Amino acid sequence: MLDDSLKTQLQAYLQRVNRPFELVASLDDSASARELEQLLVTIGGLSDQISVRLDGSDARKPSFSLRRSDAGTGAEPQSLTFAAIPLGHEFTSLVLALLWTGGHAPKVEPELIEQIRALDGDYRFEVYMSLSCHNCPDVVQALSLMAVLNPRVQTVVIDGGLFQHEVKARDIMAVPSVYLNGELFGAGRMSLEQIVAKLDTRAAARDAAKLDAKDAFDVLLVGGGPAGSAAAVYAARKGIRTGMAVERMGGQTNDTMAIENYISVLETDGPRFAAALEAQVRHYGVDVMTQQRAVELIPATTPGGLIEVKLENGARLQSRSVILSTGARWRNVNVPGEQEYKNKGVAYCPHCDGPLFKGKRTAVIGGGNSGVEAAIDLAGIVSHVTLIEYGDQLKADAVLVAKLKSLPNVTIHTNAQTTEITGDGSKVNGLKYRDRVSGLEHQVELEGIFVQIGLVPNTEWLKGTVELSRFGEIVVDAKGHTNVPGVFAAGDCTTVPYKQIVIAAGEGAKAALSAFDHLIRQPAAAADQAVTGQVEQPALA
Repeated sequence: MLDDSLKTQLQAYLQRVNRPFELVASLDDSASARELEQLLVTIGGLSDQISVRLDGSDARKPSFSLRRSDAGTGAEPQSLTFAAIPLGHEFTSLVLALLWTGGHAPKVEPELIEQIRALDGDYRFEVYMSLSCHNCPDVVQALSLMAVLNPRVQTVVIDGGLFQHEVKARDIMAVPSVYLNGELFGAGRMSLEQIVAKLDTRAAARDAAKLDAKDAFDVLLVGGGPAGSAAAVYAARKGIRTGMAVERMGGQTNDTMAIENYISVLETDGPRFAAALEAQVRHYGVDVMTQQRAVELIPATTPGGLIEVKLENGARLQSRSVILSTGARWRNVNVPGEQEYKNKGVAYCPHCDGPLFKGKRTAVIGGGNSGVEAAIDLAGIVSHVTLIEYGDQLKADAVLVAKLKSLPNVTIHTNAQTTEITGDGSKVNGLKYRDRVSGLEHQVELEGIFVQIGLVPNTEWLKGTVELSRFGEIVVDAKGHTNVPGVFAAGDCTTVPYKQIVIAAGEGAKAALSAFDHLIRQPAAAADQAVTGQVEQPALA
Protein backbone atom coordinates (compact mmCIF):
# COMPACT_ATOMS: atom_id res chain seq x y z
CA MET A 1 0.00 0.00 0.00
CA LEU A 2 2.82 2.39 0.92
CA ASP A 3 5.81 2.13 -1.38
CA ASP A 4 9.35 2.07 0.03
CA SER A 5 9.91 5.77 -0.60
CA LEU A 6 6.73 6.74 1.25
CA LYS A 7 7.57 4.38 4.12
CA THR A 8 10.98 6.00 4.48
CA GLN A 9 9.46 9.47 4.56
CA LEU A 10 6.81 8.43 7.07
CA GLN A 11 9.36 6.76 9.32
CA ALA A 12 11.39 9.99 9.35
CA TYR A 13 8.31 11.96 10.39
CA LEU A 14 7.40 9.45 13.10
CA GLN A 15 10.77 9.98 14.78
CA ARG A 16 9.17 13.17 16.13
CA VAL A 17 6.67 11.11 18.14
CA ASN A 18 7.70 11.29 21.80
CA ARG A 19 4.66 9.90 23.59
CA PRO A 20 3.26 6.36 23.17
CA PHE A 21 -0.22 5.76 21.77
CA GLU A 22 -2.37 3.07 20.21
CA LEU A 23 -4.11 2.66 16.88
CA VAL A 24 -7.27 0.69 17.67
CA ALA A 25 -8.96 -0.77 14.58
CA SER A 26 -12.58 -1.87 14.25
CA LEU A 27 -12.73 -4.25 11.31
CA ASP A 28 -15.13 -6.44 9.38
CA ASP A 29 -14.47 -8.98 6.64
CA SER A 30 -14.49 -6.47 3.76
CA ALA A 31 -11.63 -5.80 1.36
CA SER A 32 -11.48 -2.23 2.73
CA ALA A 33 -10.95 -3.59 6.24
CA ARG A 34 -8.04 -5.74 5.05
CA GLU A 35 -6.56 -2.71 3.33
CA LEU A 36 -6.89 -0.63 6.51
CA GLU A 37 -5.35 -3.38 8.64
CA GLN A 38 -2.35 -3.52 6.31
CA LEU A 39 -1.89 0.26 6.53
CA LEU A 40 -2.06 0.32 10.34
CA VAL A 41 0.30 -2.62 10.78
CA THR A 42 2.76 -0.89 8.45
CA ILE A 43 2.56 2.32 10.50
CA GLY A 44 3.01 0.41 13.75
CA GLY A 45 6.16 -1.16 12.37
CA LEU A 46 7.72 2.24 11.69
CA SER A 47 7.74 3.53 15.29
CA ASP A 48 8.30 1.85 18.65
CA GLN A 49 5.98 4.46 20.19
CA ILE A 50 2.95 3.24 18.22
CA SER A 51 1.14 -0.01 18.95
CA VAL A 52 -1.71 -1.49 16.93
CA ARG A 53 -4.80 -3.29 18.20
CA LEU A 54 -7.37 -5.01 15.99
CA ASP A 55 -10.09 -5.58 18.62
CA GLY A 56 -11.97 -2.28 18.39
CA SER A 57 -15.77 -2.23 18.72
CA ASP A 58 -16.71 0.94 16.86
CA ALA A 59 -20.04 0.67 15.03
CA ARG A 60 -18.45 2.02 11.86
CA LYS A 61 -16.32 -0.64 10.23
CA PRO A 62 -13.68 -0.33 8.97
CA SER A 63 -12.37 2.47 11.20
CA PHE A 64 -9.60 3.18 13.68
CA SER A 65 -9.07 5.45 16.67
CA LEU A 66 -5.93 7.13 17.93
CA ARG A 67 -5.68 6.68 21.69
CA ARG A 68 -2.98 8.11 23.94
CA SER A 69 -1.73 6.40 27.08
CA ASP A 70 -2.69 9.04 29.63
CA ALA A 71 -2.86 6.71 32.61
CA GLY A 72 -1.62 8.35 35.77
CA THR A 73 -1.62 11.85 34.31
CA GLY A 74 -5.16 12.74 35.29
CA ALA A 75 -5.86 13.81 31.72
CA GLU A 76 -8.95 12.73 29.80
CA PRO A 77 -8.19 10.66 26.69
CA GLN A 78 -8.59 12.21 23.27
CA SER A 79 -11.32 11.03 20.91
CA LEU A 80 -10.20 11.01 17.28
CA THR A 81 -11.45 8.37 14.85
CA PHE A 82 -10.98 7.83 11.12
CA ALA A 83 -13.79 5.88 9.46
CA ALA A 84 -11.64 5.93 6.38
CA ILE A 85 -8.43 4.71 4.80
CA PRO A 86 -6.79 8.16 4.81
CA LEU A 87 -4.64 8.12 1.71
CA GLY A 88 -4.78 10.41 -1.32
CA HIS A 89 -5.35 14.02 -0.27
CA GLU A 90 -5.90 12.86 3.32
CA PHE A 91 -2.54 11.17 3.82
CA THR A 92 -1.13 14.42 5.21
CA SER A 93 -4.08 14.54 7.62
CA LEU A 94 -3.16 11.05 8.83
CA VAL A 95 0.50 11.96 9.33
CA LEU A 96 -0.39 15.09 11.29
CA ALA A 97 -2.87 13.18 13.46
CA LEU A 98 -0.13 10.66 14.28
CA LEU A 99 2.38 13.39 15.14
CA TRP A 100 -0.04 15.46 17.25
CA THR A 101 -1.28 12.41 19.14
CA GLY A 102 2.35 11.45 19.74
CA GLY A 103 3.16 14.77 21.37
CA HIS A 104 4.60 16.75 18.46
CA ALA A 105 3.55 20.40 18.75
CA PRO A 106 1.30 21.77 15.99
CA LYS A 107 2.34 24.81 13.98
CA VAL A 108 -0.51 26.94 15.34
CA GLU A 109 -0.43 30.27 17.15
CA PRO A 110 -0.28 29.75 20.95
CA GLU A 111 -3.31 32.01 21.45
CA LEU A 112 -5.42 29.82 19.17
CA ILE A 113 -4.28 26.66 20.98
CA GLU A 114 -5.34 28.13 24.31
CA GLN A 115 -8.65 29.23 22.80
CA ILE A 116 -9.33 25.63 21.69
CA ARG A 117 -8.39 24.22 25.09
CA ALA A 118 -10.71 26.71 26.80
CA LEU A 119 -13.79 25.84 24.74
CA ASP A 120 -16.63 25.22 27.17
CA GLY A 121 -19.04 22.49 26.13
CA ASP A 122 -19.17 19.04 24.63
CA TYR A 123 -18.62 18.84 20.89
CA ARG A 124 -19.04 15.70 18.79
CA PHE A 125 -17.98 16.40 15.20
CA GLU A 126 -18.56 14.15 12.21
CA VAL A 127 -16.84 15.33 9.04
CA TYR A 128 -17.69 13.67 5.74
CA MET A 129 -14.92 13.94 3.17
CA SER A 130 -13.73 12.48 -0.12
CA LEU A 131 -10.19 11.27 -0.75
CA SER A 132 -10.19 13.22 -4.03
CA CYS A 133 -11.30 16.49 -2.39
CA HIS A 134 -8.55 19.09 -2.08
CA ASN A 135 -10.75 21.30 0.13
CA CYS A 136 -11.33 18.57 2.73
CA PRO A 137 -7.88 18.27 4.38
CA ASP A 138 -8.07 21.75 5.94
CA VAL A 139 -11.30 20.84 7.72
CA VAL A 140 -10.18 17.31 8.63
CA GLN A 141 -6.91 18.60 10.09
CA ALA A 142 -8.61 21.42 12.00
CA LEU A 143 -11.14 19.11 13.66
CA SER A 144 -8.48 16.45 14.30
CA LEU A 145 -6.28 18.96 16.10
CA MET A 146 -9.21 20.16 18.19
CA ALA A 147 -9.85 16.57 19.32
CA VAL A 148 -6.18 16.17 20.24
CA LEU A 149 -6.05 19.43 22.21
CA ASN A 150 -9.41 19.34 23.99
CA PRO A 151 -10.81 16.10 25.50
CA ARG A 152 -14.34 17.54 25.27
CA VAL A 153 -14.05 17.56 21.48
CA GLN A 154 -14.73 14.29 19.67
CA THR A 155 -13.99 14.05 15.97
CA VAL A 156 -14.90 11.30 13.52
CA VAL A 157 -13.54 11.60 9.97
CA ILE A 158 -15.77 9.69 7.53
CA ASP A 159 -14.98 8.79 3.92
CA GLY A 160 -18.23 9.36 2.06
CA GLY A 161 -17.21 6.86 -0.60
CA LEU A 162 -16.68 4.16 2.03
CA PHE A 163 -19.90 4.89 3.93
CA GLN A 164 -22.26 5.73 1.11
CA HIS A 165 -25.31 4.60 3.09
CA GLU A 166 -24.67 7.45 5.56
CA VAL A 167 -24.17 9.93 2.74
CA LYS A 168 -27.48 8.87 1.24
CA ALA A 169 -29.33 8.90 4.57
CA ARG A 170 -28.15 12.43 5.32
CA ASP A 171 -28.55 13.66 1.72
CA ILE A 172 -24.92 14.80 1.66
CA MET A 173 -24.10 16.20 -1.78
CA ALA A 174 -21.02 18.30 -1.04
CA VAL A 175 -17.81 17.71 0.87
CA PRO A 176 -16.54 18.52 3.33
CA SER A 177 -19.80 18.41 5.30
CA VAL A 178 -19.51 18.80 9.07
CA TYR A 179 -22.07 17.75 11.65
CA LEU A 180 -21.90 18.90 15.28
CA ASN A 181 -23.84 16.87 17.84
CA GLY A 182 -25.95 15.43 15.04
CA GLU A 183 -26.86 18.74 13.36
CA LEU A 184 -25.32 20.25 10.22
CA PHE A 185 -22.57 22.66 11.29
CA GLY A 186 -21.15 23.71 7.94
CA ALA A 187 -20.25 22.65 4.42
CA GLY A 188 -17.24 23.55 2.31
CA ARG A 189 -13.76 24.70 3.21
CA MET A 190 -13.37 26.04 6.76
CA SER A 191 -10.18 26.96 8.54
CA LEU A 192 -9.33 26.16 12.14
CA GLU A 193 -9.79 29.84 13.00
CA GLN A 194 -13.26 29.91 11.42
CA ILE A 195 -14.42 26.81 13.26
CA VAL A 196 -13.17 28.04 16.61
CA ALA A 197 -14.66 31.50 16.06
CA LYS A 198 -18.03 29.91 15.32
CA LEU A 199 -17.89 28.03 18.63
CA ASP A 200 -16.37 30.81 20.72
CA THR A 201 -18.94 33.60 20.37
CA ARG A 202 -16.81 36.05 22.34
CA ALA A 203 -13.85 35.72 20.00
CA ALA A 204 -14.98 38.39 17.51
CA ALA A 205 -15.13 41.12 20.15
CA ARG A 206 -11.71 40.18 21.55
CA ASP A 207 -10.25 40.10 18.05
CA ALA A 208 -11.72 43.49 17.16
CA ALA A 209 -10.22 45.09 20.27
CA LYS A 210 -6.76 43.74 19.38
CA LEU A 211 -7.00 45.02 15.82
CA ASP A 212 -8.20 48.47 16.91
CA ALA A 213 -5.12 48.80 19.09
CA LYS A 214 -2.69 48.33 16.20
CA ASP A 215 -0.58 51.26 15.05
CA ALA A 216 -1.14 52.64 11.55
CA PHE A 217 0.52 50.75 8.72
CA ASP A 218 2.51 52.21 5.87
CA VAL A 219 0.93 49.72 3.45
CA LEU A 220 -2.18 47.69 4.20
CA LEU A 221 -3.16 44.84 1.88
CA VAL A 222 -6.80 43.79 1.71
CA GLY A 223 -6.82 40.25 0.31
CA GLY A 224 -4.25 37.46 0.43
CA GLY A 225 -4.20 35.78 -2.97
CA PRO A 226 -1.29 35.91 -5.43
CA ALA A 227 -1.69 39.67 -5.97
CA GLY A 228 -1.89 40.54 -2.27
CA SER A 229 0.93 38.18 -1.33
CA ALA A 230 3.27 39.55 -3.99
CA ALA A 231 2.43 43.11 -2.93
CA ALA A 232 3.10 42.25 0.72
CA VAL A 233 6.51 40.75 -0.07
CA TYR A 234 7.54 43.73 -2.20
CA ALA A 235 6.34 46.24 0.40
CA ALA A 236 7.98 44.47 3.34
CA ARG A 237 11.28 44.26 1.47
CA LYS A 238 11.22 48.05 1.31
CA GLY A 239 11.48 48.10 5.09
CA ILE A 240 8.10 49.68 5.75
CA ARG A 241 5.35 48.60 8.14
CA THR A 242 3.16 46.19 6.16
CA GLY A 243 -0.10 44.54 7.15
CA MET A 244 -2.53 42.13 5.46
CA ALA A 245 -6.23 41.77 6.27
CA VAL A 246 -7.38 38.54 4.60
CA GLU A 247 -10.24 36.09 4.75
CA ARG A 248 -7.95 33.22 3.80
CA MET A 249 -4.38 33.19 2.60
CA GLY A 250 -4.07 32.10 -1.01
CA GLY A 251 -7.55 33.25 -1.96
CA GLN A 252 -9.09 31.50 -4.95
CA THR A 253 -5.95 29.44 -5.58
CA ASN A 254 -7.01 27.23 -2.68
CA ASP A 255 -9.81 25.94 -4.92
CA THR A 256 -7.56 25.21 -7.91
CA MET A 257 -6.70 21.57 -8.44
CA ALA A 258 -3.65 21.78 -10.68
CA ILE A 259 -1.34 24.71 -11.47
CA GLU A 260 0.98 23.97 -14.39
CA ASN A 261 1.58 27.40 -15.93
CA TYR A 262 3.24 29.42 -13.15
CA ILE A 263 6.66 30.21 -14.54
CA SER A 264 9.54 28.26 -12.90
CA VAL A 265 7.10 25.92 -11.11
CA LEU A 266 6.58 22.89 -13.34
CA GLU A 267 3.56 21.57 -11.45
CA THR A 268 1.81 22.17 -8.12
CA ASP A 269 -1.70 22.32 -6.71
CA GLY A 270 -3.71 25.15 -5.21
CA PRO A 271 -3.39 24.37 -1.49
CA ARG A 272 0.39 23.85 -1.77
CA PHE A 273 0.74 27.05 -3.76
CA ALA A 274 -1.32 28.97 -1.17
CA ALA A 275 0.83 27.58 1.66
CA ALA A 276 3.98 28.69 -0.17
CA LEU A 277 2.55 32.20 -0.58
CA GLU A 278 1.82 32.42 3.13
CA ALA A 279 5.25 31.10 4.10
CA GLN A 280 7.03 33.75 2.04
CA VAL A 281 4.81 36.56 3.29
CA ARG A 282 5.39 35.59 6.93
CA HIS A 283 9.13 35.21 6.27
CA TYR A 284 9.28 38.97 5.76
CA GLY A 285 7.50 39.79 9.00
CA VAL A 286 4.23 40.98 7.48
CA ASP A 287 1.45 41.39 10.06
CA VAL A 288 -1.05 38.86 8.68
CA MET A 289 -4.58 39.22 10.08
CA THR A 290 -6.60 36.21 8.90
CA GLN A 291 -10.38 35.62 8.92
CA GLN A 292 -10.96 39.34 8.35
CA ARG A 293 -13.57 40.58 5.89
CA ALA A 294 -13.43 44.25 4.87
CA VAL A 295 -16.78 46.04 4.70
CA GLU A 296 -15.90 49.69 4.17
CA LEU A 297 -13.05 51.84 2.81
CA ILE A 298 -12.79 55.34 4.26
CA PRO A 299 -10.45 57.60 2.23
CA ALA A 300 -8.06 60.03 3.93
CA THR A 301 -9.58 63.41 4.73
CA THR A 302 -6.34 65.29 4.00
CA PRO A 303 -3.53 64.74 1.46
CA GLY A 304 -1.14 62.15 2.87
CA GLY A 305 -3.53 61.38 5.74
CA LEU A 306 -4.57 58.01 7.06
CA ILE A 307 -6.93 55.75 5.14
CA GLU A 308 -9.25 53.52 7.16
CA VAL A 309 -10.50 50.02 6.43
CA LYS A 310 -13.47 48.91 8.52
CA LEU A 311 -13.79 45.16 9.13
CA GLU A 312 -16.87 43.01 9.59
CA ASN A 313 -16.17 42.54 13.31
CA GLY A 314 -16.25 46.33 13.81
CA ALA A 315 -12.49 46.87 14.00
CA ARG A 316 -10.84 49.69 12.07
CA LEU A 317 -7.35 49.50 10.59
CA GLN A 318 -5.45 52.62 9.52
CA SER A 319 -2.76 52.95 6.89
CA ARG A 320 -0.95 55.56 4.84
CA SER A 321 -1.64 53.54 1.71
CA VAL A 322 -3.94 50.65 0.85
CA ILE A 323 -3.70 47.96 -1.84
CA LEU A 324 -6.97 46.25 -2.72
CA SER A 325 -6.47 42.66 -3.86
CA THR A 326 -9.77 41.02 -2.94
CA GLY A 327 -9.85 38.67 -5.94
CA ALA A 328 -12.97 37.01 -7.31
CA ARG A 329 -15.36 34.14 -6.57
CA TRP A 330 -17.41 31.64 -8.54
CA ARG A 331 -20.24 33.30 -10.43
CA ASN A 332 -23.76 32.10 -9.62
CA VAL A 333 -26.17 31.24 -12.42
CA ASN A 334 -28.86 33.23 -10.53
CA VAL A 335 -31.94 31.18 -11.35
CA PRO A 336 -34.70 29.91 -9.05
CA GLY A 337 -33.55 26.91 -7.02
CA GLU A 338 -29.81 27.64 -7.06
CA GLN A 339 -29.56 29.01 -3.54
CA GLU A 340 -32.17 26.63 -2.16
CA TYR A 341 -30.28 23.57 -3.40
CA LYS A 342 -26.69 24.75 -2.90
CA ASN A 343 -24.79 21.81 -1.37
CA LYS A 344 -27.93 19.73 -1.95
CA GLY A 345 -27.09 18.89 -5.53
CA VAL A 346 -25.83 22.29 -6.71
CA ALA A 347 -22.03 22.35 -6.54
CA TYR A 348 -19.12 24.40 -7.86
CA CYS A 349 -16.11 22.07 -7.48
CA PRO A 350 -16.20 18.88 -9.58
CA HIS A 351 -12.91 17.65 -8.09
CA CYS A 352 -14.33 17.89 -4.56
CA ASP A 353 -17.92 16.79 -5.00
CA GLY A 354 -17.82 14.70 -8.19
CA PRO A 355 -17.27 11.37 -6.37
CA LEU A 356 -20.49 11.91 -4.40
CA PHE A 357 -22.44 11.61 -7.66
CA LYS A 358 -20.92 8.30 -8.74
CA GLY A 359 -23.32 6.51 -11.08
CA LYS A 360 -25.78 9.43 -11.09
CA ARG A 361 -26.92 11.90 -13.72
CA THR A 362 -25.33 15.35 -13.61
CA ALA A 363 -25.20 18.60 -15.56
CA VAL A 364 -22.50 21.19 -16.07
CA ILE A 365 -23.55 24.78 -16.74
CA GLY A 366 -20.87 26.55 -18.78
CA GLY A 367 -18.97 25.76 -21.96
CA GLY A 368 -15.65 27.49 -21.31
CA ASN A 369 -12.47 25.66 -20.33
CA SER A 370 -13.57 25.14 -16.73
CA GLY A 371 -16.99 23.82 -17.77
CA VAL A 372 -15.69 21.44 -20.42
CA GLU A 373 -12.89 20.20 -18.14
CA ALA A 374 -15.48 19.58 -15.42
CA ALA A 375 -17.69 17.63 -17.82
CA ILE A 376 -14.74 15.47 -18.96
CA ASP A 377 -13.76 14.82 -15.34
CA LEU A 378 -17.30 13.92 -14.30
CA ALA A 379 -17.89 11.65 -17.30
CA GLY A 380 -15.46 9.15 -15.81
CA ILE A 381 -17.42 9.02 -12.54
CA VAL A 382 -21.12 9.62 -13.16
CA SER A 383 -23.59 7.80 -15.41
CA HIS A 384 -24.28 10.77 -17.67
CA VAL A 385 -23.29 14.43 -18.10
CA THR A 386 -25.43 17.10 -19.76
CA LEU A 387 -23.50 20.26 -20.64
CA ILE A 388 -25.53 23.47 -20.93
CA GLU A 389 -23.96 26.39 -22.85
CA TYR A 390 -25.71 29.73 -23.36
CA GLY A 391 -23.77 30.63 -26.53
CA ASP A 392 -24.04 29.06 -29.95
CA GLN A 393 -20.81 27.10 -29.50
CA LEU A 394 -18.49 25.89 -26.76
CA LYS A 395 -15.81 28.45 -25.86
CA ALA A 396 -13.25 25.96 -24.54
CA ASP A 397 -9.99 25.07 -26.27
CA ALA A 398 -10.49 22.92 -29.36
CA VAL A 399 -8.58 19.95 -27.91
CA LEU A 400 -10.90 19.92 -24.87
CA VAL A 401 -14.02 20.19 -27.02
CA ALA A 402 -12.84 17.27 -29.18
CA LYS A 403 -12.20 15.16 -26.09
CA LEU A 404 -15.64 16.00 -24.68
CA LYS A 405 -17.43 15.12 -27.91
CA SER A 406 -15.66 11.75 -28.01
CA LEU A 407 -17.22 10.65 -24.72
CA PRO A 408 -20.26 8.37 -25.05
CA ASN A 409 -22.07 9.51 -21.90
CA VAL A 410 -22.10 13.26 -22.60
CA THR A 411 -24.87 15.35 -24.17
CA ILE A 412 -24.16 18.94 -25.23
CA HIS A 413 -26.81 21.66 -25.57
CA THR A 414 -25.71 25.01 -27.02
CA ASN A 415 -27.96 28.07 -27.34
CA ALA A 416 -29.44 26.86 -24.07
CA GLN A 417 -30.44 29.27 -21.29
CA THR A 418 -30.78 27.72 -17.83
CA THR A 419 -34.07 28.96 -16.35
CA GLU A 420 -34.58 26.94 -13.17
CA ILE A 421 -33.04 24.30 -10.91
CA THR A 422 -35.72 22.01 -9.55
CA GLY A 423 -35.86 19.75 -6.53
CA ASP A 424 -38.11 17.81 -4.18
CA GLY A 425 -37.58 20.16 -1.25
CA SER A 426 -34.48 18.40 0.06
CA LYS A 427 -32.30 17.81 -3.01
CA VAL A 428 -31.98 18.53 -6.73
CA ASN A 429 -34.02 16.46 -9.16
CA GLY A 430 -33.67 18.39 -12.40
CA LEU A 431 -32.84 21.42 -14.49
CA LYS A 432 -34.93 23.49 -16.90
CA TYR A 433 -33.51 25.33 -19.91
CA ARG A 434 -34.90 27.31 -22.82
CA ASP A 435 -33.73 26.76 -26.39
CA ARG A 436 -32.72 30.28 -27.46
CA VAL A 437 -33.41 29.48 -31.14
CA SER A 438 -36.81 27.77 -30.95
CA GLY A 439 -37.94 29.25 -27.64
CA LEU A 440 -39.01 25.81 -26.40
CA GLU A 441 -38.61 24.87 -22.72
CA HIS A 442 -36.91 21.59 -21.81
CA GLN A 443 -36.55 19.62 -18.56
CA VAL A 444 -33.55 17.41 -17.75
CA GLU A 445 -33.91 14.93 -14.92
CA LEU A 446 -30.72 14.60 -12.88
CA GLU A 447 -29.23 14.49 -9.39
CA GLY A 448 -26.35 16.99 -9.54
CA ILE A 449 -25.51 20.32 -11.17
CA PHE A 450 -22.04 21.87 -11.39
CA VAL A 451 -21.94 25.62 -12.11
CA GLN A 452 -18.85 26.66 -14.10
CA ILE A 453 -19.59 30.09 -15.60
CA GLY A 454 -16.63 32.16 -14.52
CA LEU A 455 -15.85 34.60 -11.73
CA VAL A 456 -17.25 37.79 -10.21
CA PRO A 457 -14.97 40.32 -8.43
CA ASN A 458 -15.27 40.73 -4.66
CA THR A 459 -15.84 44.47 -4.78
CA GLU A 460 -19.44 45.10 -3.67
CA TRP A 461 -18.21 46.73 -0.47
CA LEU A 462 -16.36 49.40 -2.49
CA LYS A 463 -19.35 50.76 -4.42
CA GLY A 464 -19.57 54.53 -4.06
CA THR A 465 -15.98 54.85 -2.84
CA VAL A 466 -13.74 53.50 -5.61
CA GLU A 467 -14.50 53.70 -9.32
CA LEU A 468 -15.75 50.35 -10.63
CA SER A 469 -16.35 49.14 -14.18
CA ARG A 470 -19.77 47.92 -15.30
CA PHE A 471 -18.55 44.41 -14.44
CA GLY A 472 -17.72 45.46 -10.88
CA GLU A 473 -13.95 45.50 -11.44
CA ILE A 474 -11.81 48.19 -9.80
CA VAL A 475 -10.65 50.64 -12.46
CA VAL A 476 -6.86 50.99 -12.34
CA ASP A 477 -4.25 52.70 -14.50
CA ALA A 478 -0.99 51.19 -15.75
CA LYS A 479 0.60 51.59 -12.31
CA GLY A 480 -2.26 50.19 -10.25
CA HIS A 481 -3.64 53.57 -9.10
CA THR A 482 -7.36 53.83 -8.37
CA ASN A 483 -9.26 57.12 -8.41
CA VAL A 484 -8.73 57.47 -4.64
CA PRO A 485 -5.36 58.96 -3.60
CA GLY A 486 -3.20 56.45 -1.76
CA VAL A 487 -5.42 53.51 -2.74
CA PHE A 488 -4.10 50.96 -5.24
CA ALA A 489 -5.50 47.69 -6.59
CA ALA A 490 -4.20 44.51 -8.19
CA GLY A 491 -5.29 41.08 -9.36
CA ASP A 492 -8.57 39.54 -10.44
CA CYS A 493 -10.66 42.28 -8.79
CA THR A 494 -9.33 44.90 -11.26
CA THR A 495 -9.83 45.83 -14.91
CA VAL A 496 -6.50 44.26 -15.87
CA PRO A 497 -7.30 41.62 -18.52
CA TYR A 498 -6.55 37.90 -18.39
CA LYS A 499 -7.27 36.57 -14.90
CA GLN A 500 -4.17 34.45 -14.36
CA ILE A 501 -2.11 33.74 -11.25
CA VAL A 502 1.14 34.93 -12.80
CA ILE A 503 -0.50 38.17 -13.98
CA ALA A 504 -2.04 38.80 -10.56
CA ALA A 505 1.35 38.33 -8.87
CA GLY A 506 3.02 40.77 -11.27
CA GLU A 507 0.26 43.33 -10.75
CA GLY A 508 0.63 42.95 -6.98
CA ALA A 509 4.35 43.68 -7.18
CA LYS A 510 3.62 46.71 -9.36
CA ALA A 511 1.01 48.03 -6.92
CA ALA A 512 3.43 47.72 -4.00
CA LEU A 513 6.11 49.67 -5.87
CA SER A 514 3.54 52.31 -6.73
CA ALA A 515 2.43 52.53 -3.10
CA PHE A 516 6.04 52.96 -1.97
CA ASP A 517 6.55 55.66 -4.60
CA HIS A 518 3.39 57.36 -3.27
CA LEU A 519 4.72 57.28 0.31
CA ILE A 520 8.12 58.79 -0.45
CA ARG A 521 6.46 61.63 -2.39
CA GLN A 522 4.32 62.74 0.55
CA PRO A 523 5.20 66.01 2.37
CA ALA A 524 8.48 65.74 4.27
CA ALA A 525 6.99 65.16 7.73
CA ALA A 526 4.65 62.43 6.52
CA ALA A 527 7.36 60.82 4.41
CA ASP A 528 9.79 60.74 7.32
CA GLN A 529 7.16 59.04 9.48
CA ALA A 530 6.26 56.60 6.73
CA VAL A 531 9.68 55.31 5.80
CA THR A 532 11.88 55.97 8.82
CA GLY A 533 11.72 54.94 12.43
CA GLN A 534 9.51 51.92 11.73
CA VAL A 535 11.85 49.72 9.73
CA GLU A 536 11.18 46.04 10.44
CA GLN A 537 12.99 44.50 7.44
CA PRO A 538 16.06 45.65 5.50
CA ALA A 539 15.36 47.39 2.21
CA LEU A 540 16.52 44.62 -0.11
CA ALA A 541 14.60 45.48 -3.26
